[in-house]
Amino acid sequence: MFDQLPHQPAAEHPELLGEPVRRLIHLLPDAEVFVIDPALSDTEALCRAYGEDESTCGNCVIVRGRRGETERTAACLALATTRVDVNRLVRRRLDVRKCSFAPMDDAVAESGMEYGAITPVGLPPEWPIWIDTAVARAERVCIGAGTRSAKLIVPGRSLSALPNAEIVDQLAH
Repeated sequence: MFDQLPHQPAAEHPELLGEPVRRLIHLLPDAEVFVIDPALSDTEALCRAYGEDESTCGNCVIVRGRRGETERTAACLALATTRVDVNRLVRRRLDVRKCSFAPMDDAVAESGMEYGAITPVGLPPEWPIWIDTAVARAERVCIGAGTRSAKLIVPGRSLSALPNAEIVDQLAH
């Protein structure tokens, strides 16, 4: 996966990671990091440039909903070839009437990560992290590193070690 780019153990190269990711990368001891052109951070561009199938990548989206005065946020990680079931499954799990993707500026400010590089590693501790079963089953998956200039490759099963992480069946279709 992205074999033409040199991979390095992520825990040994914190300088390549976004600040929030650095704090928790030790939870993913098998994580590797590789450097990319920031212009290729978006999954489609990255896969096109390196001849990878988008099914090797996971996208993390921040979803937000409200019930009364209470706002609820969750992070959802799904394979790039699927879509998170925001309007049904996520809405029910958040226990809100309506939910949607968090505005980009909010997701960036609250995660401390760059847009196009948001990853479940290092998110605010009060946010649940829901990981689609297909991601958890992936031998290896490419995800954000908190900065647009790098990506992580992790075994899918290892992501359940993250705080507040839960594998969710049919999170995405």
